[in-house]
Amino acid sequence: MKKQKLVLVGNGMAGVRTIEELLRLAPDLYDITVFGAEPHGNYNRILLSPVLAGEMSLPEIMLNDLDWYRDKGITLHAGSKVVKIDRVRRKVMAEDGTEADYDRLLLATGSTPFIPPIPGNDLPGVLGYRDIADTEAMIEAAGKYRHAVVIGAGLLGLEAANGLMLRGMDVTVVHIGEWIMERQLDQAAADMLQASLEAKGMKFLLARQTEALLPARNEDGDMTSRVGAVRFKDGMEIPADLVVVAAGIRPNFALAESAGLYCGSGRVRGIHVSDTLQTVTDPRIYAVGECVAHRGIAYGLVAPLFEQGKVCANHLANFGIGRYEGSVTSTKLKVTGIDVFSAGDFSGGADTEEIVLHDRQGGVYKRIVLRNDRIVGSVLYGDTADGAWYFQLMRDGQDIHEIRDHLMFGQNNLGDVGHKGENRAASMPDSAEVCGCNGVCKGTIVKTIKEKGLFTLDEVKKHTKAASSCGSCTGLVEQILASTVGGAYQSVSAADKPVCGCTEHSHKVVREAIFAHHLTTKEAVFETLNWRTLNGCDKCRPAINYYLISSWPHEAQDDPQSRFINERAHANIQKDGTYSVVPRMWGGLTTPSELRAIADAAEKYKVPTVKVTGGQRIDLLGIRKEDLPAIWADFNAAGMVSGHAYGKSIRTVKTCVGAEHCRFGTQLAMDMGVKLERMLFDMYAPHKVKLAVSGCPRNCAEAGIKDVGVIGVDSGYELYVGGNGGIKTEVAQFLCKVGSDEEVMEYAAAFLQLYREEGWYLERTVHWLERVGLEYVKRKVVEDADSREALHARLLFALKDARDPWQTSREAGAVKQFIPLTVEA
Repeated sequence: MKKQKLVLVGNGMAGVRTIEELLRLAPDLYDITVFGAEPHGNYNRILLSPVLAGEMSLPEIMLNDLDWYRDKGITLHAGSKVVKIDRVRRKVMAEDGTEADYDRLLLATGSTPFIPPIPGNDLPGVLGYRDIADTEAMIEAAGKYRHAVVIGAGLLGLEAANGLMLRGMDVTVVHIGEWIMERQLDQAAADMLQASLEAKGMKFLLARQTEALLPARNEDGDMTSRVGAVRFKDGMEIPADLVVVAAGIRPNFALAESAGLYCGSGRVRGIHVSDTLQTVTDPRIYAVGECVAHRGIAYGLVAPLFEQGKVCANHLANFGIGRYEGSVTSTKLKVTGIDVFSAGDFSGGADTEEIVLHDRQGGVYKRIVLRNDRIVGSVLYGDTADGAWYFQLMRDGQDIHEIRDHLMFGQNNLGDVGHKGENRAASMPDSAEVCGCNGVCKGTIVKTIKEKGLFTLDEVKKHTKAASSCGSCTGLVEQILASTVGGAYQSVSAADKPVCGCTEHSHKVVREAIFAHHLTTKEAVFETLNWRTLNGCDKCRPAINYYLISSWPHEAQDDPQSRFINERAHANIQKDGTYSVVPRMWGGLTTPSELRAIADAAEKYKVPTVKVTGGQRIDLLGIRKEDLPAIWADFNAAGMVSGHAYGKSIRTVKTCVGAEHCRFGTQLAMDMGVKLERMLFDMYAPHKVKLAVSGCPRNCAEAGIKDVGVIGVDSGYELYVGGNGGIKTEVAQFLCKVGSDEEVMEYAAAFLQLYREEGWYLERTVHWLERVGLEYVKRKVVEDADSREALHARLLFALKDARDPWQTSREAGAVKQFIPLTVEA
């Protein structure tokens, strides 16, 4: 069958997305020709701001390079602007004389910057901000001039101001409104954002009307041809070597209107289209993107444009079943590094009510607008993690009466979160939208990952477009990828980046090589993997040392010089150069003789501070380095061993008093804690590991924020994993329920051994879980009994003959007392 001819005018994101969808549905239906006014392939216009700021390069923001068009058999006329459409002959003509016939025509001419009719707006140095050429001109000006003025404090204006500021210019943002980003933020959120930007050096002049842009004057006082100042209607003038106008956009419908297509009148202008994205004038001509007016609305956000593209492609492919009925929009953006989100009608009114959280000092603002127990709008500043959830509730029109008291605190605080921590991605329905910019739901991402065998975030971006625009959903997309493929997930942050500057190899490659080639020394690693220096550095040596001793226990020799100072000294160095020593108290229990030994040591070595720690131990702070061997010997003589408070190792097993004493206790928490801590003694890991055992669901030992948390219930124990009580508290996720102490130890050991074998060095369990996914861990530890038993056995083998590091570090010839630390002991 002879192919039809499809011509696309406009090589931007909306038009090319439509072509991509069409090729997926009907790859052989059309010969496709694309005209683009810019001399480039299709690029991500949203990422022009990072290019301006110097954070990205132009090649990094290309969505479809020139090779893509060639590989798809598409004829691309880059840098060729179409100036005429002959609807009778069905032909388009470009400014350079290029012509193309069409059976179907797709218009995606986008928008143009609105330049207010201000005297002097045609002076050199006055720019709009819309494309690569504008960005390059701004970068060039930043290298020559000092003063920049940005007219317009919307998102684009603020990003332009930030980029110019980062390039060394003195930047003033001028805005006619009373607060910045008034279309996306209410005044409270806008004021917080402005204060943050001012702290970075950005200046603002609000509620100001620009009267004229004035030419610069040379040393003789004569006017030049370049802009030099901005004058306001109140007579104020400020210097301006560069003026960037970011006062909004207008649909670019001039070409369509010249061809006789209906483009409206009055307030809403644009190429008017039906629900099938056909122009209302000519059914052979389709239109998508910012140039379009649909049901009286012209959209400027990328998500609605991509929705239009899907429907348009459906009809171009002759499926004829799609309808575009408009979009409910939300805006989740990162403005100069600060997260903001808004959706719906957040202005409120007489028939609405509001729930507001305003923590100015903490940099968090949340405002949810309700009407009849349904969300109709929301504004978030600083903490936007639940923006997608609020948007889903709003779009679905869900009654939130039952969860109203918890609404402000987010999705993860519904119900008894401390006892049912879960991966957010795993709990989302397939229909939930993940990427608002590109309209990609969870089900689409999961299906694509499985069908195409994707393992990296970049692959998911490429095949689904999720996280490829503003990037605010990147973390959620990574969670979905991790939960889908488990340990095969290749995290960009950990699996692909080099370990350090000594090598191009990642942690993953290094660890696999150590196991595959049975490498047992760092020298063998350096030689096998062609390290740039045979000595390594302070980043790679500790990592390789850990990978060696965890891969080949009792065979690879621990290298003390490849450990950090705390681990070499077996004590934590303090800011004044003294050290902190923490002897172990199994499960937080101690005895009068141990307390007496601690008191004696504190007096003998003149310890200035003795403190009870959060891990239920006693810390002696202010010990001189030369006293460390002696105090270690004294504690060993008293039967006490290291608490490993300094190491990437097992730290503590915190316990409550449990059923041993507490009238609420259901299980023997102290006994269980001691068993776990003795089993795990001297266990090194990618990072520090903390456990806790609570004897009942009241959870007094705070098991819900530990790497492994055990909570006693009437019928046994619940196990939680991946908690973190550090800088950012993370609630542990429910792993399983078991019935006996032996099962607690087996499951906990299997989890920790899997982490030891697959975690990257300095990666906490919470971040490892984010990378591989809880479902993967459950398969290896809970569902597969053979895998669990093998992991358990490997950990016990690694910890066989565990010795106290204080004892074994002493000079050769000293009695190396074996300290029996097995469970039976």
